[in-house]
Amino acid sequence: MLALINADVEGRRTQVRIGGSRIASVGEPPEAHDRVLDLAGDRLLPGLINAHDHLPLNHLPRLEPAPRYQNVREWIAAVDRRRRVDGPLKAAVAVPMAERLLLGGVKNLLSGVTTVAHHDPLYPDLCEIQYPVRVVRRYGWAHSLYVEGEAKTLESQRRTPADWPWIIHAAEGLDEGAREEFWRLDRLGCLKANTLIVHGVALGGPERRRLSAASAGLIWCPASNLHLFGATAEVAELAREGRVAIGTDSRLTGSRDLLEELHIAAQQVALNPSELESLVTRDAARLLHLPDCGIVAPGARADLLVLPQGVALEGVHRADIRLVMVDGIPLYGDLDVAGSLAGAARWVEVHVDGRVKALEASLAERLRRLASREPGLELAAATGRAA
Repeated sequence: MLALINADVEGRRTQVRIGGSRIASVGEPPEAHDRVLDLAGDRLLPGLINAHDHLPLNHLPRLEPAPRYQNVREWIAAVDRRRRVDGPLKAAVAVPMAERLLLGGVKNLLSGVTTVAHHDPLYPDLCEIQYPVRVVRRYGWAHSLYVEGEAKTLESQRRTPADWPWIIHAAEGLDEGAREEFWRLDRLGCLKANTLIVHGVALGGPERRRLSAASAGLIWCPASNLHLFGATAEVAELAREGRVAIGTDSRLTGSRDLLEELHIAAQQVALNPSELESLVTRDAARLLHLPDCGIVAPGARADLLVLPQGVALEGVHRADIRLVMVDGIPLYGDLDVAGSLAGAARWVEVHVDGRVKALEASLAERLRRLASREPGLELAAATGRAA
């Protein structure tokens, strides 16, 4: 087993023992044959959960809106026109799906995300064991009432088991049509305890109260909302009820990664650091029906994030991360931490936003073979290994 000692877990120093892909114990001392890593007061958090991403779209250039839109329908129409004439956008759309999906996974891993809710079909590549992060597999979804129509939306909701999340874009805009979309879902019978509405910019007090009464949830993507509409959802009350999780959308309209999304979220809503963290850990896991994620507890998945001592999550950038571990397997972090967990052959030295880091070697090799690149990630030559 691996024992992480002197770890700061929710403000107290403790030990966390890991056996395989699970947390074996919290608070118990290492045993004789354990490998021991002394975190010396560094923060140990559960791996972050990105509650909304379109994984194949993160390599696309961020498109600046011409005006600020009133409704997402205007944005969809504008992008549909633009993709036919914009050379760089056309070239990006032509990148093979497997390459696009891998880059979406790497974007998330480098920001401390270990679980992603992907809002599109569950492509086979996302279920491969070597995919960098876990992708939620038990979910139902519809794009939106605008795209799917009422009959297909209702069919999707009805065939989704009650213990799976059912996820839909809704109320994405500022006008009355966006607000009415929420009530259309309610009249259809689609507002249930497993319903997760993405965006909800147009939700006013009555809509938020109805969402709460239904025990439904909201996935909040403030960066994308501000980019398209100059406004975002009012989430403070729902967040304090545990009904909000944060997602990044994609880089087409959203932030660079979940850490940047948290920086923006902290500017938009008066929540304390613990409440903000919960939007990407504990609350996100509960809303997505992931009982073994989002917590540091015996039996939970060994999806772990190590941050520098005393730093609030909303103040962290991806190059600050000390370690990311998925299912007990370390994949990204600082050279000293990486080297203490596995031999040099396991790691490749990389640069992330100008800082020297270590990336798991087989993942680095897969990235090296791609024509596209993750911005800010520089891979060493093929022979480069972490010391």
